[in-house]
Amino acid sequence: MTDHLAGLLDWFAGHGLWAATFGTGLLTAFLSSVMNNMPTVLVGALSIDASQAEGAVREAMIYANVIGSDLGPKFTPIGSLATLLWLHVLARKDIRITWGYYFRVGVVLTLPVLLATLAALVIRLSLA
Repeated sequence: MTDHLAGLLDWFAGHGLWAATFGTGLLTAFLSSVMNNMPTVLVGALSIDASQAEGAVREAMIYANVIGSDLGPKFTPIGSLATLLWLHVLARKDIRITWGYYFRVGVVLTLPVLLATLAALVIRLSLA
């Protein structure tokens, strides 16, 4: 898996700092929303290590991996163990939050935050 992801990250890196940052961040956000954030940040780090990216692009990919892995679990409940535990506690108190509702709220709130954070990262690294 890391070899395939490294190839994809190299493709992003070949298109510059913006593409590498947004590609890495969105990819890891998606992965962390479907397989959990802890393994995603590790797989992302191993994939970045296996990629050919260098300099500011590599640095951007490292930070984008952390950002995407941290924000991605806000899209689905399975992205974070803490979320699953909270949903269990709430369900025991007869407060039900469906996956559909969680996803709709997560997309509306998290996607703009993710995009703004990745843009701020690119701008910050461009000024350095």
